[in-house]
Amino acid sequence: MASTSTPATTLLKREKVDHRVHEYSHDPKSGSYGSEAVDVLGERLGVAAAQILKTLVISLSDGSLAVAVIPVPDTLSLKAAAGALGGGKAAMAERAAAERATGYVLGGISPLGQRKRLRTVVDASAQQWQRVLCSAGRRGLEIELAPADLIRLTDAVVAPVASGR
Repeated sequence: MASTSTPATTLLKREKVDHRVHEYSHDPKSGSYGSEAVDVLGERLGVAAAQILKTLVISLSDGSLAVAVIPVPDTLSLKAAAGALGGGKAAMAERAAAERATGYVLGGISPLGQRKRLRTVVDASAQQWQRVLCSAGRRGLEIELAPADLIRLTDAVVAPVASGR
């Protein structure tokens, strides 16, 4: 397997944040990155699917990009995310724009260590867990950390922006 060093893990080390990196074999044919993490890490670590978070890049009506971090099983309420970020309306960002702004590839976008720090909203449900997992910046690589550290390092707004459970 490749190195586990990414801008996200470098940030966590620099900030001396307690975290663990979990690596798994990513199937390049899989287009469902979050579900793959849930299947592998849920079983391996015994964590609930809702503890594994996905990072979604959205485009706000003012033209800026932002990030929403929600549990993998859930869907994002674009209206709630836009409201939490003060952006009027929101739509999913185009792949190229998301990759260019974050420095990560789709399916491996981390909320941490992005090329351009984007405004971030973390779903309020993340706070119910002692530890959550999110992308470390590469497909098949996840970071386990306290939700408070994720929120602090991304300077995130916390709001109920996920639906589906």
